[in-house]
Amino acid sequence: MTKSADTHCPYCALQCAMTLKSPAAQAATGLAPAAQPGSGPVPALAVPALEGPALEVNGRDFPTNRGGLCRKGWTSASLLQHPGRVTEPMLKGPDGVFRPIAWDEALGRVTAAVKDARARYGADSVGVFGGGGLTNEKAYQLGKFARLALGTSRIDYNGRFCMSSAAAAGMRAFGLDRGLPFPLEALDTASTILMLGSNVAETMPPFVQHLQGVRDAGGLIVVDPRRSATAAFTSDGGGIHLQPLPGTDLTLLLGLSHVVIHEGLLDAEYIQARTTGFDAVVRSVNAYWPERVQSITGVPADLIRETARRLAAGARRGGTYILTGRGVEQHVDGTDTATAAINLSLLLGLPGSARSGYGTLTGQGNGQGGREHGQKADQLPGYRKITDPAARAHMASVWGVDESLIPGPGLPAVQLLKSLGQPDGVRCLLVHASNIAVASPDANAVIRGLRSLDFLVVCDFFMSETAAEADLVLPVLQWAEEEGTLTNLEGRVLRRRQAIQPPAGARSELWIMARLAEALEAPSTYSDDPETVFEELRLASAGGAADYSGIDYALLDSGAAAYWPYPAGSTGTPRMFLDVFAHPDGKAVMTPVVPHRRRTPTANPDPAAKPMTLITGRLLEHYQSGAQTRRVAELLASQPEARVQIHPAAAAAMGITDGDEVSVANERGEVVCRAELSTAIRQETVFLPFHFAELESANRLTEAATDPISGMPEFKFNKVWVRLAAATPASSVLQTAEAS
Repeated sequence: MTKSADTHCPYCALQCAMTLKSPAAQAATGLAPAAQPGSGPVPALAVPALEGPALEVNGRDFPTNRGGLCRKGWTSASLLQHPGRVTEPMLKGPDGVFRPIAWDEALGRVTAAVKDARARYGADSVGVFGGGGLTNEKAYQLGKFARLALGTSRIDYNGRFCMSSAAAAGMRAFGLDRGLPFPLEALDTASTILMLGSNVAETMPPFVQHLQGVRDAGGLIVVDPRRSATAAFTSDGGGIHLQPLPGTDLTLLLGLSHVVIHEGLLDAEYIQARTTGFDAVVRSVNAYWPERVQSITGVPADLIRETARRLAAGARRGGTYILTGRGVEQHVDGTDTATAAINLSLLLGLPGSARSGYGTLTGQGNGQGGREHGQKADQLPGYRKITDPAARAHMASVWGVDESLIPGPGLPAVQLLKSLGQPDGVRCLLVHASNIAVASPDANAVIRGLRSLDFLVVCDFFMSETAAEADLVLPVLQWAEEEGTLTNLEGRVLRRRQAIQPPAGARSELWIMARLAEALEAPSTYSDDPETVFEELRLASAGGAADYSGIDYALLDSGAAAYWPYPAGSTGTPRMFLDVFAHPDGKAVMTPVVPHRRRTPTANPDPAAKPMTLITGRLLEHYQSGAQTRRVAELLASQPEARVQIHPAAAAAMGITDGDEVSVANERGEVVCRAELSTAIRQETVFLPFHFAELESANRLTEAATDPISGMPEFKFNKVWVRLAAATPASSVLQTAEAS
């Protein structure tokens, strides 16, 4: 192991900088761990070693985190030598028990399963499901491997559940999608920030350092049905909390745009010079005056007007930002809601300004880079469309193959998962860096699909809930055991550096893909060396929207700030759209959007259960499906179980007290967990975290209906029936589906 390695946190897209040290190096240098902001000195983390010495985590000064880490970051190294680590290939026997096998046999099993599926059902019977936690190198090679080595179009990834609506809206408006088209530090000097559907105080705590200035100015405006930890920052003069009914964010944004237009708060010169579509947007918002919006959203009309005026005043002073998160994007109208936020920002002249802007907060560690280089069903590397003849010709040239070998577009994630085990669907599935049994909408149906496959291969370092369903589990490397690059929420490309040797039986996904490609006699070349793969990625992305061709490992190792697009010969693009947008005419496109009626849920057959609206989200201590953080003792001790948050008045009407076991159910399934009474939530709404499994899995209840543009599922607005669990009759249809 190296004595120390400068790297980045394995969790969210803030990608906080950290240094990993061996205890010997720590003692030799005399360095003390960085302090967690606001908590005083934090003891260094020492993990019982399985192989080699333990690592100590130190926060490292960097523009995004400024030396701070959240609880997840401070405890991240504990998983490297976790006793539950999968360290050799595991094959499930006929008795359902996993037993270790050699790598040669494991690769032979995968090769045989792929060949069998292709021979019996065709190439598209083999599917690949990727993840936003993969490095750029692995995401790139996975897309290439799927299309050329497997010959399938059936590849998508869990970023479809995260950034797809924001990405679709950004492409539609700007011609290009980069989560934050400006450095995060730009928020430090803002006078007004509108944050919609994001709880950064819990999901990426070091982010809040960048909100201190706007809080001091009284200009933080948070839109959230809950009084989240982030919304609480608006108290004591910090700003405004708008608390709309779930599912009404689009209407609220139309109301804000109505005020901006009809009170003359817009930037007419900017609109004329830099946008198209203004007249159509004016017509679309005319029906959404503040009093009508109040009747739909529950947000007082005077607060709607005050918010619009503050945004406009901040823009005139040169410091207004509008930021969206999953709370407004994870809907069947998520693309239109993000578009409404972009329209509002364009009316105010924010995008492409030197001191204002619009952005969306990427969630997963490599959620930005993971969606740029070929994991998405309809994309090729460099953010190229797979249907574009020029893009296909470029990739065929880089890969050294005939263009006809590159399949066309596949299925977005929800449709891909619905096809599992179906006669014309996927029969053999390879899963990388994703726990779809917990993280997918309508999780009961997904589990049934996994169980109906002919062969399921899961690459993971723990026996996740998805791995437990697999026929074969392949052990892969963790973050501190590998080299590579990731792209953070600002579009800044970062270096991941190896700090510790992996267990002898674990392998990189790059190695696995290279060996399988060889066994399948695949066209083109596949390397297990990250830098070699990155060099090919540079060529593949050259000339594309997400151009990395001017970035190499030497540049990143020098400490240079590398923001894409970074064409060869340039110095990168920290702040985008200053002169032109990425459409052919250089202008941003304003697209009129209006709310649509949602599907009516199945009638409640149990009159004793109260109908409510379910929203889902994250907790401070956990990340994504919890497959990692639920294995960290300190984090699990703090949040050991899912709790359903209910307003005390609503709970009293159902005879529920704090700590009671509660049934939350609908036609898709049931969750049973303890009640947590809180006035932070609206009375008609309940909240569940999505980090837990089995009977506490929130995604048993979420709907697999999708946004028609982005393919985003409906995670944030689901009708449920709530009652005391003890009162649920045994024969009720509210019981969990037997296949779950």
